[in-house]
Amino acid sequence: MITVFYDDRCRLCTREIAFYQKLSSPDVLVWAGISSSAKKLAFYQIATVDALMLLHAIDSKGRIHKGVDAFILLWRHLPWFKWLGIVASIPGIYHALGMSYKVFAHYRFARLPHCQLVLRDNKIGKKK
Repeated sequence: MITVFYDDRCRLCTREIAFYQKLSSPDVLVWAGISSSAKKLAFYQIATVDALMLLHAIDSKGRIHKGVDAFILLWRHLPWFKWLGIVASIPGIYHALGMSYKVFAHYRFARLPHCQLVLRDNKIGKKK
């Protein structure tokens, strides 16, 4: 079983995940919206701010995958996307996807008010 943590308050993210959900088997992939998964995130020691920044997934052995690695894990378990998981793992392509995703993720994170609130609360919590 693979658990995928996604930003369920981001319209773009929820549309993409809804597409994947239609293709996935509930026996393989579990979808966890970040806004209602605080206990699960805490169990895996994933900060909410980090989960909002990059896609996170937990594989069947309890290992954490984030960013492009989470997408590769996800794609390899979706019909019609297995090939993308393989191609995305090729070293040069992997590196380019990783850099591109980080740029996009930071851009998205900086523009969503709920992400900025969590970031602010996280900074305030660290000052205490």
